[in-house]
Amino acid sequence: MANILMVVSAADSLTMKDGSEHPTGFWAEELVVAHQTLLDAGHTVHIATPAGAKPTVDQVSLAAESAGGEDRAKGFRDYLASIDGELSNPLVLAGVDPSAYDAIVMPGGHGPMADLYKDADLGRLLAAADKAGKVIAPFCHGPAGLLSATDDDGTFVFAGRRLTVFTNEEELGGGTGENTPWLVEDALKEKGAVIENGAAWTSNVVRDGNLITGQNPQSSEDVAKEVLKALG
Repeated sequence: MANILMVVSAADSLTMKDGSEHPTGFWAEELVVAHQTLLDAGHTVHIATPAGAKPTVDQVSLAAESAGGEDRAKGFRDYLASIDGELSNPLVLAGVDPSAYDAIVMPGGHGPMADLYKDADLGRLLAAADKAGKVIAPFCHGPAGLLSATDDDGTFVFAGRRLTVFTNEEELGGGTGENTPWLVEDALKEKGAVIENGAAWTSNVVRDGNLITGQNPQSSEDVAKEVLKALG
């Protein structure tokens, strides 16, 4: 069985274009579905955050209208409660040995736009994992974390790679809208990533070798399943 590192944002707010603070964190569906799918398959999943801080769930993601009904919302709340011990004591990202893991999975929520996109420790992990051919699987806003990874000469590690991410259309139409401080899709394109997005709010998974990416919350289960396939 594989050892999987789940890197989760430790941010609890995002500074918006107008300077206001927007409460955020990780998106419940994304963490819960991926964590449960990988765990149920018999793999070991360790959660890591910047500085080992307990991650914050975006409360909007626990609302019935966002979760797809009250039953699903309750399921997410119950699952998060069941792993609260792990969430309360995550690994410190700076202390993680990349050689100890077979895959790095990164769920989204707007949190990665506040911390993971510029986290040097994450960048080190991703660069080492990619060089070793380990599975790297961010989804929704999780691919913001890829922006942290540069080679010694400053080159973006994932330049020229095919991937998907929460789209500009989804962000502007159903995310944080025109007040969004920056758009992850645009930032990845500017760094040289090749974006392959599908229809808004439908599952879309893109695999380019060891890099597996998902477009939105609807892609959570399919990303986890693709990781399972990649792990064999």
